Amino acid sequence: MSKSIFRKKSVEKILHDVECGFGDGEHPGTTTSQLKKELNVRDLTLMGIAAVVGAGIFSTIGEASFQGGPGVSILFIITAITCGFSALCYAEFASRIPVAGSAYTYAYASFGELIAWIIGWDLLMEYAIGNIAVAISWSTYFVNFLEGFNIHLPRYLYTDYFTIFRAHEDVVQFTANNQLSKITDVLRENAAAWDAAPGFGNLKLVANLPALLIVLIITYLVYIGIRETKKATNAMVYLKIAIVLAVIVIGFFYVTPANWHPFLPNGFGGVMKGVSGVFFAYIGFDAISTTAEECEKPQRDLPRGMIYSLVICTVLYVLISLVLTGMVSYKELQVGDPLAFVFAKVGLHNISYVISISAVIATASVLLIFQLGQPRIWMSMSRDGLLPKVFSRIHPKYQTPSFSTIVTGFVVAVPALFLNLTIVTDLTSIGTLFAFVLVCGGVLLLPREEAAKGKFHLPYINSQFIAPAIYIIVLVLCWNNFLGLFSGENIHQKFPFFLFILLSTTLTVLAVIKKLSLIPVLGLLSCFYLMAELTYDSWIRFLIWLIIGLVIYFTYSYKNSVIGKEASKKA
Repeated sequence: MSKSIFRKKSVEKILHDVECGFGDGEHPGTTTSQLKKELNVRDLTLMGIAAVVGAGIFSTIGEASFQGGPGVSILFIITAITCGFSALCYAEFASRIPVAGSAYTYAYASFGELIAWIIGWDLLMEYAIGNIAVAISWSTYFVNFLEGFNIHLPRYLYTDYFTIFRAHEDVVQFTANNQLSKITDVLRENAAAWDAAPGFGNLKLVANLPALLIVLIITYLVYIGIRETKKATNAMVYLKIAIVLAVIVIGFFYVTPANWHPFLPNGFGGVMKGVSGVFFAYIGFDAISTTAEECEKPQRDLPRGMIYSLVICTVLYVLISLVLTGMVSYKELQVGDPLAFVFAKVGLHNISYVISISAVIATASVLLIFQLGQPRIWMSMSRDGLLPKVFSRIHPKYQTPSFSTIVTGFVVAVPALFLNLTIVTDLTSIGTLFAFVLVCGGVLLLPREEAAKGKFHLPYINSQFIAPAIYIIVLVLCWNNFLGLFSGENIHQKFPFFLFILLSTTLTVLAVIKKLSLIPVLGLLSCFYLMAELTYDSWIRFLIWLIIGLVIYFTYSYKNSVIGKEASKKA
């Protein structure tokens, strides 16, 4: 057996596996046979919009607006640029490894097995936690939809334990300190739910039952072999865009410009607190990169589809964030259904219900797409020997990865009962950003190739002088913030920023010495910076997940790796 933990899976081996029906399998539409090349630029762009316009715009945009105020629109632009760098790096990999491209496959070919495992393990968390967030978002809109029929569920049956317990504590504290102005309607309702929940003391029956219900339904559909088609996906995109445009157009007439002042109520730091919510809105764009085998001209069309979808979604996000913060005060937007909430707030209850109905459909479709994808990551890693063979078991009748699908259902359904949306989006965002960092870093390790006609080629821009210039400019502008890292309490919680400083310094030096390509350098640094802006608790949870993954790799995966065993036979 090859003893190197960085043993690589050759491109030839990957292509051979695809021909034999053992492709990467991360893309929800893959099958165990060779895929048809039917997708063009238009299809890819619509798929990107389908993946991006989901729970983010229907849910987490509210939390981000609450943190950053109207200035959160700036954060959408910053995040889009960051994703743009990553999209170009994904496209470079897709042009060199034209299979169902995912970060897992790319890493196996460029970094080697250990890093591929880390990315695969990271993707499992990203998809699972992301689906939990979508389920929580779906639950909020579903409850609003039921209220249109005068069906009122008790709040403790569709809210997580932590949220209403914290609301109860806050109301008690604000009341005791005579700070009644700080008690918002949402806070008051959540506190009342705590009081109404059955139980005794701090042991209360609080669970998000609708979130559990939708995950079970979607898991059943995935188990029996439901597949999204190109036609259905495109139709869903048109529905989503129509909803968003309607919100923007109708909401514009109810905007109160005074709500935009101050534009940055909590400063730039407040804007950056919304990173997890804003970035969560974009996590679906890389799903396009997994369709390489289904593209007519992947080397040309994949990067176009990524960039077009990013631009369209960014424009929509910026406009809708301005409308939301203009219709009501940003202080009231810490809700799970911001689009429906703002219209109900201004008295347009009928439109609020229409949005809720549409959101129920739209978010359920996103959940279906990614719930289809996650079992295929388990399956792909299992076929490479990195997970037990049972995870690649195919149902004889439904032709789906049955065991992986059931495991996925439990992994998503149980936490959806109890987790808080903010915690969930933080974990999803840090996992996705980590994958982007490794993809950008992987491009830096690839040998340079000459541009070929009809094939995407990442433009080489020498960073030898640009990178240090940017480094010096940023350091000068942020010098006071830099010094602030070494003062104050809980310095250990600033550890992610120290890592960022170390990484940016090291990468700048390497850029000078090795003349690295500028785009992946900027992509790597911008993604890692957004990671550093996430909470310290999110980093701790993420590191715990990675440590668990490393324990599994060294106790099982390393010894059972397929390419490791093949190398051992040849020796």
